Amino acid sequence: MEKRILIIEDEPAIRRILQEPLTAAGYRVTAASDGLEGIQTFRAGSFDLVILDILLPKRDGYAVCETIRQDSQIPIILITALDAEDAQVKGFDLLADDYITKPFSVRLVLKRVEALLRRTAPEEAPGLLRWREIALDETGRQVFVSGREVALTRLEFELLLLFLKHPGRVFTRDDLLNLVWGYEFVGDEKGVNFHIMNLRKKLQVDCIRTVRGVGYKIAKLDP
Repeated sequence: MEKRILIIEDEPAIRRILQEPLTAAGYRVTAASDGLEGIQTFRAGSFDLVILDILLPKRDGYAVCETIRQDSQIPIILITALDAEDAQVKGFDLLADDYITKPFSVRLVLKRVEALLRRTAPEEAPGLLRWREIALDETGRQVFVSGREVALTRLEFELLLLFLKHPGRVFTRDDLLNLVWGYEFVGDEKGVNFHIMNLRKKLQVDCIRTVRGVGYKIAKLDP
């Protein structure tokens, strides 16, 4: 699956210099032009790495980095014209992963991105299923969202496992009762709706879709 990169940079020329070679290298790139838009874009999407300018309008890169770090351990590369040691130290104190000063070599940026993604990529264990920022460890019976473990009940875990194993497939409520609850279940379909609602609240990711009049599915991701 292609990696998704968010560029937060207010200079159109710099955005283009970064976006075009990264796209040509096979990354899916999204750009934002100020700090506030960058935070909103990050929260609305799912990304594998952020390239972040420090001198941004509305909210500077330090504040953006701090905000992102409150929710995620995603790799962050700071790019800026500030080459003073104090500026770099402040960036690393905010848990940025790398620092590149302007003017920069595009080739160097590509190599830094490649190395950082390789270094931070989680080891794929047997039984590990992924859907954007969701990772489900079937063997260890654990679920993580953006690196944070989410506690699920047995039924919630089994529901998510079933959806992740069959992305794009629509399951009726009867299907879910039979496959997750088992044939011995005594009750009605409202129980399914209740557990799906709780699962969505815990994940806080827009992944489980309601197919009106039929049932539920998890969307199939683009290859």
